[in-house]
This record gives sequence, C-alpha cells and structure tokens, in this order.
Amino acid sequence: MAAGRIIADSRDALIADWARRLEDKLAATGMIPRSFVEREFRLLVELSGQTVGPFRREVMPIWIKACEQYGRVGSMRGLAAGEVVEELQHLRDILTLRLAPIVTTLRPRQALAIMLRLNRLVDRGIATAVVGYTDALVATLFARSGVPVADDTEHDLEEIDRHLTHLEGELAALSQRS
Repeated sequence: MAAGRIIADSRDALIADWARRLEDKLAATGMIPRSFVEREFRLLVELSGQTVGPFRREVMPIWIKACEQYGRVGSMRGLAAGEVVEELQHLRDILTLRLAPIVTTLRPRQALAIMLRLNRLVDRGIATAVVGYTDALVATLFARSGVPVADDTEHDLEEIDRHLTHLEGELAALSQRS
C-alpha cells in the first residue's frame, strides 16, 4: 500500500523525469504531439501505482491494454521496437529509484515481493507493447502498402485520443471503487 501511495503522490515528478529521459525522442516525433505521449506516460504511471494496491488483479487488463496502445503509438511515432522497450525500461528505473527509500525500510520478504511485482509488471508491459507495435506495423503494411499517408494523421490522433479516454475512464471507474 505504501508503494502505491508513493507512486500516486509523486506521479507528476515521475512523468516529468520520464519525459526528460526521452526528450530527444519526444522532440523528434512530429506525427504524434508530445501531449499525447505525456498523457500515455500519466496513464501508465497511474496504473503502475494501482497494481500494488487492493485492486491489482482488476488493474492488470487495463495495464495490458494501455501497454499495447503504447506500442501502437510508438510505431506511429516512428520508433523502432527496441526503442519502445527502452522507453518502458526507463519507467522501471524511475519507479525503482522512487520506491527505493520505502522498500529498504520494509521487511526483506515484503520488499522483495514489491520489487518482483514491479518487475513482472514492466516485463509484461514490454512484451505487450511489442505486440502492439508489431500489430500496428503489420496493419500499416497491409492497409497502406507500407507507405504512411499524411492525411491519416488526424484520424490516427482521434483514434489515439479515443483509446486513451476509454482507458482513463476504466481506471477512473476502478479508482472510485477503492
């Protein structure tokens, strides 16, 4: 529970740190505005905090959908699959560093459980993001003969916004239960 509170209380700092670490990639992405990517960061950070709380089982399906969406958007941003993995690895690093002070005060068994849960969470997120990335890449190859169409950017942004709004709504509904 304390780990979830730390993540929730430091959400804005975690997002800012993550964005700072990815500054070059965010600046180089012309098709997807930075605000959409930071919104995804916020969703993933909020979900990661919920996964150590009482509704962790209920949060996992939302986490999976959000990571798959993150992979799809990574493809639209022009990232390589390895870069999507690297971005989520940064999330692991940031969460580990933020949780270190509290984890070191816990009993070893509790500390290990929290860190293992966090690592499993990010590992599943990475695997799912790669699936989302690959799905988006294959869809682009089949639908557009492998050539991005400039006119589709607005449609893509609307779709991203719709997906993010839906996921944020699912998280809000779950948060109201707690």
